[in-house]
Amino acid sequence: MPRMNFKTNPVHLHELLRDCGAGKIQLPDFQRSWVWDEERIKSLIASVSQAFPVGALMTLEMKPGVADTFARRPVQGAKPGTEAVQPDQLLLDGQQRMTSLYQTCVRNEVVTTITPRQKLVKRWFYIDILKALAPDADREDAIVGIPEDKRIKTNFDKSVEMDLSTPELEYQNLMFPLIHVFDWDAWQDGYDTFWLGAFGGDMNVYKEHKATFTRFKNEVLENFKSYQVPVIALGADTSHEAVCLVFEKVNTGGKALDAFELVTAMYAARGHRLRDDWFGADGQTGLQTRLATFGRAADQKFGVLEKIQPTEVLQAIALLHTKAVREQAIADGVKDNDLPAVRSGRQSLLDLPLEGYKRWRDAVEVGFKAAAKFLRQQGIYRVFDLPYQSQLVPLAAIFAAIGDRAEHAAVQDKLARWYWCGIFGELYGSATDSRFAKDVVEVPAWIDGGAEPTTVKDGRFRPDRLRTMYSRLSAAYKGVNALLLRQGARDFRTGQPYDATLFFDESVDIHHVFPDKWCSDAKIPASIYDSIINKTPIAYRTNRKIGGVAPSAYLDRLERGIGDDPPLARDRLDQHVVSHCIDAVLLRSDSFDAFLADREKRLLALIAAATGHEILVAPSEEPQTDLPEDIARDAGLAAAE
Repeated sequence: MPRMNFKTNPVHLHELLRDCGAGKIQLPDFQRSWVWDEERIKSLIASVSQAFPVGALMTLEMKPGVADTFARRPVQGAKPGTEAVQPDQLLLDGQQRMTSLYQTCVRNEVVTTITPRQKLVKRWFYIDILKALAPDADREDAIVGIPEDKRIKTNFDKSVEMDLSTPELEYQNLMFPLIHVFDWDAWQDGYDTFWLGAFGGDMNVYKEHKATFTRFKNEVLENFKSYQVPVIALGADTSHEAVCLVFEKVNTGGKALDAFELVTAMYAARGHRLRDDWFGADGQTGLQTRLATFGRAADQKFGVLEKIQPTEVLQAIALLHTKAVREQAIADGVKDNDLPAVRSGRQSLLDLPLEGYKRWRDAVEVGFKAAAKFLRQQGIYRVFDLPYQSQLVPLAAIFAAIGDRAEHAAVQDKLARWYWCGIFGELYGSATDSRFAKDVVEVPAWIDGGAEPTTVKDGRFRPDRLRTMYSRLSAAYKGVNALLLRQGARDFRTGQPYDATLFFDESVDIHHVFPDKWCSDAKIPASIYDSIINKTPIAYRTNRKIGGVAPSAYLDRLERGIGDDPPLARDRLDQHVVSHCIDAVLLRSDSFDAFLADREKRLLALIAAATGHEILVAPSEEPQTDLPEDIARDAGLAAAE
């Protein structure tokens, strides 16, 4: 990262707000809209009125005469025409504070804000002079929000408790309008004139109120006029990456900035609206909706692409763009040590040119949709069951790169092997950028007859993991369930295969083979019976009818017929059970230990077939056990989240 230069100096608040209104200070377009509520505005005003610190600002200086790097917009409520002004600085941190102060203290228009009940309201802001001067009063109580018509009403709007609709009423109620805090002379003249004529020109009344305002001016208003704010100004040469990092560090009060928003601002400066591509515009559906709903029946709540993020789409595009740049460098004879890298990290997104984005965006959309079809073929029908959300990025990029070749059976087999090696090697949980780059280069080359990809070589499953996989948030745990669906697991009761339609119609989920209650009654530790070995996909209604009894008992029920279900021949039922990699004889004898050992072997064979790797004897390594689901969620370690 280039060295970052910055300077720090205090600037008068009035000067900052004046520059905001004139367009000399503007916002980069990745800044979110002004959203402060009424109570926070009052607290901010109270702090300034007492000369308390409200935090530093951070700006990015702009080079005069240089085309904008980021799209920008004026502070909300700034004067008309300021969008055409070339700003001196972009405000990186302090938007909410500056906008709140500009709208309440400078802009002579009613302020739209939010109540504690999350309702939009319009308010004028005043300082109650007497409360502001009371020595023991909370200054926030002296900051008052008044409705748009400047009347506070009670009794269902039938009674007017306070009327400030004219300057004379403001003087009478000793309520100072905040829009005059930097220039109070004219208001003070009107105030003096009003009290000079009040009560028949009683000079004692006049002198009392004049003294009150003089004290208010000295103790409160002068704090606004003299108030200075520390400003950290980043130099104009600060890199995009540094701007992004700095913004994330200082933006502690809101959602973290991601690369999509920075890229959006950069593309907007060149006339392209990236947000419209993602969210849609002018009645056109955006990519977000097109992907989330792709291949999903109208009555299905979830799809495998439900949680695709715009940064993931940009990552796939960046992989293909940097791969194309590298291939061109190879064609140009660039030496190996000097070849540009294939990348998908944040910096590669910030470096992604608009032309590269436009070249690959359509192909990547097709790639994600092809990935969704592929995942359904692998027995993964909804995002909740997706082992790794992150693995969608290289998968979509690979589909985009190989195009129609993906339709051939031999290619599908290779893609499936690569995919399952990634899952059972548990390779996409963290530090995935370098693996993405290898995948998008090596997998297409492998399809064309090249060497096995690194992910396939690395994707070996440790057999000792099977007994320690308890959490459905684990990628490998979800992988086992998907493999059972892929290889044709049938419903115990109906014998129907759990294809995509039945999966949703019958609310199929992972349930115990030896029920939880039976295992608990048999004093079997949860650390044994709760592993994936004792679980399998079962339809909701079937699981309800099975209940918590011994396997021998629920198999007998199924044979005799439960409720309206007709009897089921034993050999037919045994076929249903075997489709789950379960020995029906062991299940009928309630032989839990023998069942566990036998099914472990069957599941390991299923994994071996999917990965193409022989499952070797467990190495003498430290055992790995899944975290409990609640701890995994709190730690943010869920593989598919």
